[in-house]
Amino acid sequence: MTARTIRISGAGGDDIEAYYAGPAADHRRGGIVLIHHMPGYDRWSKEVARRFAADGYDVLVPNLYSREAPGADPDDAAAIARANGGVPDERLIGDVGGAADHLRGMPTSNGRVAVIGHCSGGRQAVLAACNLELQGAVDCYGAFVIGTPPSDYPVRMTGLEDQLANLSCPLLGLFGNDDRYPSPEDVDTLDKLLTGHGKEHEFHRYDGAGHAFFATDRPAYRQEQAVDGYHHIAAFFARCLQSEGS
Repeated sequence: MTARTIRISGAGGDDIEAYYAGPAADHRRGGIVLIHHMPGYDRWSKEVARRFAADGYDVLVPNLYSREAPGADPDDAAAIARANGGVPDERLIGDVGGAADHLRGMPTSNGRVAVIGHCSGGRQAVLAACNLELQGAVDCYGAFVIGTPPSDYPVRMTGLEDQLANLSCPLLGLFGNDDRYPSPEDVDTLDKLLTGHGKEHEFHRYDGAGHAFFATDRPAYRQEQAVDGYHHIAAFFARCLQSEGS
């Protein structure tokens, strides 16, 4: 594979940093926009990008904090972003749209793009899929897809209940039953709303796992649940991103 830092056009035509990983071969394939978690554009996010590149996809991770903290260490950039209330939804949609356009413009593209996000990125993956034409979306324990954060929550955001009718693609959700944000009750509500709108979705819930169970460098990591989750993600991307002849 090849992996490198590049520049792409984000929301409003802004020039932003992004991390690209993809197979070295020149065959046609789908693309994945990976939305980093609230801790930022960090080593773990880039490791996940390379994992999906090894599965045969072009993967792009836009640095959502490029404007607030260009060149800053991930922890510092995340602190600055939190102090500013997080990434505005409209800008997130523009950055993900720019990343999807970049992937579709690559000579290896088969025209199909999916999005995946963890933590805040899980909510943002659903947000993007409700506002952009995508072929698949994966929500890994996204907080406040449903509901409103408590007053002391570090970033400003609102639930997406009124946008779910616009979901443009199948949705895969992976959740821990010990999580508070989203809670099992939140996941139940999301399931019910998507079913009511007739939206294709597939949820997997894990006992013994809370928030961030995919994050290998955090105490919340749960190997068994993460491995099973990756099996479901791989099967989902295979269905959503492989076109005839790709």
